[in-house]
Amino acid sequence: MIAAQRHGELLGQLVRFALTGGLLTVLVAAGYWVVAELLGVEPMVSMTLNYLVFTGLGYLLHSRWSFKGHGSRDRAGVRTLRFFTVNTLGFLTNQFFVWLLVKHLGGPTWWPVIPILFVTPFLTFALNRKWVFS
Repeated sequence: MIAAQRHGELLGQLVRFALTGGLLTVLVAAGYWVVAELLGVEPMVSMTLNYLVFTGLGYLLHSRWSFKGHGSRDRAGVRTLRFFTVNTLGFLTNQFFVWLLVKHLGGPTWWPVIPILFVTPFLTFALNRKWVFS
């Protein structure tokens, strides 16, 4: 019974994270592309601007909804620091995709959108669940 309950809890978190994280990921990817392509901002600067805009919103949504009821809530300062560490790791991962695909390989600004949507969210979900909101 306890194993089934844990699987149900994990599934609930995964669904909530997919909805919230999916929305945030799409906003970051779209924001990156719009700022870089349509506004002509250098792609790595564009990704940095999006990180600054969406990090706080991500913390509020994930801490209050995606991972609600998971883990200890008595260490809010530690949790906040860990969240920003994980989010910064996600940002650096996305910056690597921009550097590799646009700057190094000379591809169009939309190329990094693919790994931003399909790689980084899996990394950040695992780290958020196991380290930030545990």
